[in-house]
Amino acid sequence: MAEDVTPALLDKIQREFSLGLNESSKVASIQSKLTKGTATYLDAQTYSIELGELLAKAFKNNLSSDTLPDGRMYFNIAERILNETLGNNHQLISTVTKQVQESLNKQAGLGLKSVDVPAYQSKIKSMVNRIANEENFDEIAWMLDAPVVTFSQNIVDEILKANVEFQGKSGMRPTITRIVHGHKPCDWCKSLAGTYHYPDVPTDVYKRHDRCKCSVTYDPGEGKKKKGGAKGLIPTG
Repeated sequence: MAEDVTPALLDKIQREFSLGLNESSKVASIQSKLTKGTATYLDAQTYSIELGELLAKAFKNNLSSDTLPDGRMYFNIAERILNETLGNNHQLISTVTKQVQESLNKQAGLGLKSVDVPAYQSKIKSMVNRIANEENFDEIAWMLDAPVVTFSQNIVDEILKANVEFQGKSGMRPTITRIVHGHKPCDWCKSLAGTYHYPDVPTDVYKRHDRCKCSVTYDPGEGKKKKGGAKGLIPTG
C-alpha cells in the first residue's frame, strides 16, 4: 500500500502559513486596530489578501508534481488539504470581519451582532474536483495561487453583503462603496465604482475576478429609512 503523503504535506503547509501569520506586520497592525475598535472593512480586506497570499505561498512551496504521488493531487489528497486550509482561512477572516462589523454597529449606536456566513463548501468542492481531474499537478497549480486570494477576499465581501441585506430589511439605510485600485483597473471594475444606498445595490458590487484588488466598504447609516425611500448611485469620481 502506498504511503499516505497527506498528513506530512498538510503539516508543512500549516506550519509555514502559521509562521507567516505570526511574522506579518500587516496582521499585527490590523490586530492592534481591532483591539482599539478602529478597524474598518478596508482593514478586513487587507487582512484577507494577506492570509490568501500567505496560504498561496505555502501551497507553492510545498506542493508540486515532485511531492505528490504519480505527480498528481488525487481527490482524497485535495479534499483533505483544501478543506482544512481554506476552512481555516474562512474561520480566521470571518472572525476579524465580524469584529469590524460589530465595531461599526457600535459606533452607529446599533446593538447588533454581525451576521455570519457559512464556509464556501461548494467553491472548495469545485476547486478540489478541478485539481483532482488534472493528471499533472504542475499544470493546475495556478488554481492554488490567485484563486486562493480571491476566495479569501470573498469571505469579507459575503459577510458585508449579508449584514447590509439584514440591516436593510430591518428598515435601515446602509451604504456600500466600491473603490477601484491600481493603475489600470478593468472596465468592469470601473463601471461598479461608486457609493450605493440599500436597496439600490447591484449584485455585482460584491463580486470580483482573480487578482481584483477593489475595496468594498460599508456604512451602517443613521437608523431607520425615512419616508421617500433610498437614494440611488452617488458617483465617487
